[in-house]
Amino acid sequence: MALENDTQAPDFKLINQFGESVQLSQYRGTKSVALVFFPLAFSGICSGELCELRDNLALFEDGGVELIGISVDSRHALRAFGEQEKYTFDLVADFWPHGAVAKEYGVFLEEKGFANRATFLIDPSGIIRASFITAPGEARSIDSYRAALGQLAPVV
Repeated sequence: MALENDTQAPDFKLINQFGESVQLSQYRGTKSVALVFFPLAFSGICSGELCELRDNLALFEDGGVELIGISVDSRHALRAFGEQEKYTFDLVADFWPHGAVAKEYGVFLEEKGFANRATFLIDPSGIIRASFITAPGEARSIDSYRAALGQLAPVV
């Protein structure tokens, strides 16, 4: 079961597509985070969703929100994916232990071996303020992101 709103987001430290360490708690006190779980790089729906986020990056930047994509792919696959699609936001590898962060957030699909499409909006104090998950095979809409971003208080 996915974590609920108004609960503490589990901290994690993963490697991004460039081999750099990204830790959720590095944003505490400074920025909100949109944590976007996606099943697999290079898959049709995931590519479409992340391209839509890329094309609407100002929606996050204007609100002082750090966008982080996360999947069970290796950092090497994520780098190739990010370069092909020209993503300028972090893609982090929940590769090993396989899907450990997705499991902590309650969105890992054991029978498939990857995370569901799930988004968590985390405020600067590390509290999940909004979240949404779509059914397998269903893309998340940019309107869902707009509504979720509206649940975050502006960072002062």
